[in-house]
Amino acid sequence: MSSLRVAMVAGESSGDALGAALILALRERVPECRVTGVAGPKMRLAGCAPLADTHELEVMGLFEVLPHLPRLLRLRARLVRELAAFEPHVFIGVDYQQFNLGLARRLKARGLTTVQYVSPQVWAWRPGRARTIGRAFDLVLCLLPFEPAFYRERGVGAQFVGHPLADQIPLEPDRAGARTTLGLDSSSTVLALLPGSRVDEVRRLAPPFIRAAALLGDRRPGLQVIAPMAGGAARREFERALSASGTALRVRLLDGQARAALTAADAALVASGTATLEALLCRCPMVVGYRFSAVTALLARALRLVRVSYFSLPNLLAGEALAPEFLQEAVQPEPVARALEQLLDDAPRRVYLRERFGGIHESLRQDGAALAAAAVLQLLRERTGRDWGIEHTDRGSR
Repeated sequence: MSSLRVAMVAGESSGDALGAALILALRERVPECRVTGVAGPKMRLAGCAPLADTHELEVMGLFEVLPHLPRLLRLRARLVRELAAFEPHVFIGVDYQQFNLGLARRLKARGLTTVQYVSPQVWAWRPGRARTIGRAFDLVLCLLPFEPAFYRERGVGAQFVGHPLADQIPLEPDRAGARTTLGLDSSSTVLALLPGSRVDEVRRLAPPFIRAAALLGDRRPGLQVIAPMAGGAARREFERALSASGTALRVRLLDGQARAALTAADAALVASGTATLEALLCRCPMVVGYRFSAVTALLARALRLVRVSYFSLPNLLAGEALAPEFLQEAVQPEPVARALEQLLDDAPRRVYLRERFGGIHESLRQDGAALAAAAVLQLLRERTGRDWGIEHTDRGSR
């Protein structure tokens, strides 16, 4: 019997972590599984033979991608050829739908079974894409519990598999231990700044985040500010913004360690994205901000592309405003600092937030990588009639 062959493409560090966990879960069930594709260090360590590196795909935004388009199109054409030559039993796109959609469509036309792991936010941004996704992918593996119903209404196969971060982070984070690890005073007020993982995010958000933290520091002497950086380029951009801020704010920069920072902090100022979910899972009250490029924001408003009341994951999951949100021009130092101050001063609200965060954490804790692997193998069994060591499960909804 030939070994299971899997093609996998991840486009950034979070996708690399998800892909690595899925590879390990697949190999627990099918030890002879072979994987190739676009991989970062974690996927390579898990056993993925790389055809390209995830950093080659780290571009986002409707217009920001344009300068990179010729290179990305050449890469996609090469991947179609090389992945088809590998003759995989299944192609799995890990997040990064804007690249994986076109790749999956071409591979599916060649007869491959295709899976998208992590749904793009079609329920919030251009919902008409759901049917396009359904034509490209045989199954969408969803990290959020409300997503399968959205797809099902549009005739697209989807299954909730839980969020891997919820599996990785303890239900009861060790705040004292995190402070000890980071060398923080156990009695001080700590603010974590997370202005994004991409350089363009940091460029847009670091200046107002820094000035908001400086205003808060003026009002709360002794405030300790920590800022975990996703990489060297993001750190350099943040350092430039701090130097240009004209404030006396002292910020302790951390290389990575976002989880420890969020566990240790009394509150966080966070760029919208996966970091907001990580803050929730670490039981850290937060204020959320985001700025698109001016052109992307203009187009989104003109075409009414955004269709939800909230844009941050904690609020979307809760169906209520657990975190104050500031979008685009609203990301200004004074109102953001005021929201942080209110959060720090309202002890009953902080207790309520931690309780709600804990309930959401439990709902997302599904052993996500194992459930995703089982779903992929079940799909292959349905398509090929071969049993790849699948563990049957009735969790989720197809």
